[in-house]
Amino acid sequence: MHELSVTSSIFEIVEKHAVNNHAKRVVAVNLEIGALSDLKNEWIQRYFDLLSAGTIAQGARLMITRVPAVFRCNQCQQLFEITSFITEELVCRQCPSEDVVMISGKEYHIKDMEAEI
Repeated sequence: MHELSVTSSIFEIVEKHAVNNHAKRVVAVNLEIGALSDLKNEWIQRYFDLLSAGTIAQGARLMITRVPAVFRCNQCQQLFEITSFITEELVCRQCPSEDVVMISGKEYHIKDMEAEI
């Protein structure tokens, strides 16, 4: 159900920008979502289809790119990526410190959108 509130926010932004730019129809929306986000692509598209029915964005395809999860070590400042909290240890690859901070990996944002003008 988390996807519904996120998708609602995405839809509102898409619709606002489409109307403000005098688009006739939104064709596609390019999203970037963090690799460690629990958002599921198929549910985001389903909810977007539901929310956009009868609007300027009806039928728009969501093109979702997963952004790598990047961490920075607070000891040596090394950046490193992980793909899963479950299968990988959250330690620096250079100095084995556990004093790390997430830089990216759980965010979501609209990169751009395609529309007919």
